[in-house]
Amino acid sequence: MNPITSFLLLLFSLISVAFCHQNLIIELPENSERIDNSIEQVTSWCSSWRIAGEANNLNPWNKVPDECVNYVKEYMLSKSYEIDLEFVSNEAIEFAKSFKLNEDGMDVWIFDIDETLLSNLPYYARHDYGSQIFDHNQFDEWVLEGMAPTIEPSLKVYEEVSRLGFKIFLLTGRTESKRSITINNLMKAGFQNWDRVILRGAEDHEKTAVAFKSEKRKEMVEEGFRIIGNSGDQWSDLIGSSVSMRSFKLSNPMYFIS
Repeated sequence: MNPITSFLLLLFSLISVAFCHQNLIIELPENSERIDNSIEQVTSWCSSWRIAGEANNLNPWNKVPDECVNYVKEYMLSKSYEIDLEFVSNEAIEFAKSFKLNEDGMDVWIFDIDETLLSNLPYYARHDYGSQIFDHNQFDEWVLEGMAPTIEPSLKVYEEVSRLGFKIFLLTGRTESKRSITINNLMKAGFQNWDRVILRGAEDHEKTAVAFKSEKRKEMVEEGFRIIGNSGDQWSDLIGSSVSMRSFKLSNPMYFIS
């Protein structure tokens, strides 16, 4: 083989190796970037899913999407969730302070209980943060433990509207059979001096939350009460008939009740 041919073959080999190495160097960042984008896309999608849920644009849904379990977990355990609750709490307090109560004692503030005054996060942490289909029997067992912790920003609202002189009505989807344990849990969590605790009776079991709570609010209005404020984590706590002057929706991406 002549020197020129040998030189050309060597040059071709070096170029080929360099080209292969160049491909390897480029390919790794491309793969890494593709993985990162996938994670970012899932996070972005789950964030949009949560916002759509809070805005009641997903109605109805029965479980957290599997790909969003970690997102919901991280959100519920994060400072962001606390800040979101604080934000709603501060708005509710400012509105309550700005309202001039009537002197007849008929101005009412309604509070839901679960995920509004009491947190069931310990239960949902054991059930993949809402990605499992809701099991009434398992949840009832948790309720009967009477260990649901306080949602602290809601306690601030509760104490302030009580100090201001509002009547406080607790309106919950829990059943009458849970009255005693619910009251004990509320008191343990720091909630005192309410005027009524309204639970589902036997005649209410087949009603949707919207229908049940609308009926109970209608009864309040027919008694002469004025519903000024209403705090709840579900849209079904707040919408329907005989609604409040102002409603305050707390964040809850773990479940939906119609």
